[in-house]
Amino acid sequence: MIPWLYKWLPIVFGCHCRPDRSFYWKGKKFPICARCTGELAGIFAGIFIYAFHPIPLYACFLLMIPLVVDGFLQRLTAYESKNWKRLATGLLFGVGLYSFFACTTVMAFYFGGSLVR
Repeated sequence: MIPWLYKWLPIVFGCHCRPDRSFYWKGKKFPICARCTGELAGIFAGIFIYAFHPIPLYACFLLMIPLVVDGFLQRLTAYESKNWKRLATGLLFGVGLYSFFACTTVMAFYFGGSLVR
């Protein structure tokens, strides 16, 4: 893996980088945990998905809910999800997050400052 990824990806994502919550490839740990890996993949997937099929604003929020629920369940109970579930919820969150960003940016350019006045 590229060394600067191990420095900057955890900072950008605010990742805890726990070894038990990370994927490994050929014995080497990924620079970010499974959930953040899913978010990163979801952001990249969201770029292509939004280019061909824009997601409505309400659907962006719906895509983000599974990660929030899974995270809070782990925080507040003894439940602990597996890395594949973390990857899946991170992927959905990443697609929703990018689509939310793209949707609101398009709305800002379309409406401009007319909604603020």
